[in-house]
Amino acid sequence: MSPEMALPPVSRPVVSPRARATGRDGAGLFAGCPDLIGTPSAYAREEEIFGEGEEAESVYRVVQGAVRTHKVLSDGRRQITGFHLPGDLFGFDQGETHRHTAEALSGTRVLTFKRRQIERVAADRAEVACQLWSLAARALRHAQDHMLLLGRRSAVERVAAFLLDVDARLGGTGTFDLPMTRRDIADYLGLTIETVSRTISQLEGEGALLRTGGRQVSLRRGRMHRLVED
Repeated sequence: MSPEMALPPVSRPVVSPRARATGRDGAGLFAGCPDLIGTPSAYAREEEIFGEGEEAESVYRVVQGAVRTHKVLSDGRRQITGFHLPGDLFGFDQGETHRHTAEALSGTRVLTFKRRQIERVAADRAEVACQLWSLAARALRHAQDHMLLLGRRSAVERVAAFLLDVDARLGGTGTFDLPMTRRDIADYLGLTIETVSRTISQLEGEGALLRTGGRQVSLRRGRMHRLVED
């Protein structure tokens, strides 16, 4: 298998605790908030959901599948800025236009909410404003962690931390299907695809993970955590 070969998609969605908290199986943005009902949409693999520079009229929540956001740098390289999994909210950019492009990683279903409607409801309902604040704080914390990961970690530590994060977001069972390719992982972690492939093989050789076919991996979380914490 070549390093960048796409592997089979997730066979069935895994609902994370965070997804349940945000009403992943319903049409609402937040549990107990009937004022914010989204419009369902479906996107094929690699299909664009919105583009950089487009007007930021809507906010999106992943129902099934996965979404990546990215920017193309001045030298033509792609920097992936985030992966959005079931239950995640994305597209809530500061300003009037989107700063990134969003694309479906596989067959993906999302709910679309009008940004102005969310802002109106949040102005009237303190609990909605608090939930939005919590989401914004979580996104900021994740961005700060990512900056530290890129600036202070080795390739092994970056890949191990990334896999542990995906596992936690997909339910924390230790076994999951990666919705993204190795090239996607490389463009997110600031590594080459060859380095990502070599590092995954190294982790497998050290018994920290087991590839059980396709994109499915099983983590030995104790060993993975030790690699990140050492």
